[in-house]
Amino acid sequence: MISTNDFKNGMAIEVEGKAYTIIEFLHVKPGKGGAFVRTKLKSIATGAVLDKTFRAGEKFRRVHTASKKMLFLYSSQDEVVLMDNETYEQLTLPRSLAEGALKFIKDNMDVEVQMIDGKAENIMPPTFVELEVDDTQPGVKGDTVSGGSKPATLENGTVVNVPLFIKKGDRLKIDTRTGEYVERV
Repeated sequence: MISTNDFKNGMAIEVEGKAYTIIEFLHVKPGKGGAFVRTKLKSIATGAVLDKTFRAGEKFRRVHTASKKMLFLYSSQDEVVLMDNETYEQLTLPRSLAEGALKFIKDNMDVEVQMIDGKAENIMPPTFVELEVDDTQPGVKGDTVSGGSKPATLENGTVVNVPLFIKKGDRLKIDTRTGEYVERV
């Protein structure tokens, strides 16, 4: 257990049963009343940022986090299978942990697995991925100069908006944080 007096930026703690990383904190001693600590916390599971105030001296359980590179092998109806790049040990996780990442990853792609207290909690794809266009409407001659966008289905089934000049078979660089087209590769 750690006290609010021991807070450091980047430290992970458990608040109301969920793991958060401390982004910033400030000890406040008002002229009247007890001291308190104002914090900005980032949810490890969702990435959402939360402002929270605690009484000075309040205690929390420290959470140990780690990040591990693993190879995404495949996914089935209800689970995903990963392989540790160092030990070649396979890890089977519920599909719900990877729902956001599955839009951007394909078989045999390296992913980042966030471990909380030694247990896998989240799967994150690389920041940028290269995927091939499986299907899109052909651009009409002359339309490509004026700009605009159209939907394109990628090799893993994800649909993204792309410029009008993109055609079937093009390889695209996609930003997994926003789900947007970056460039043609």
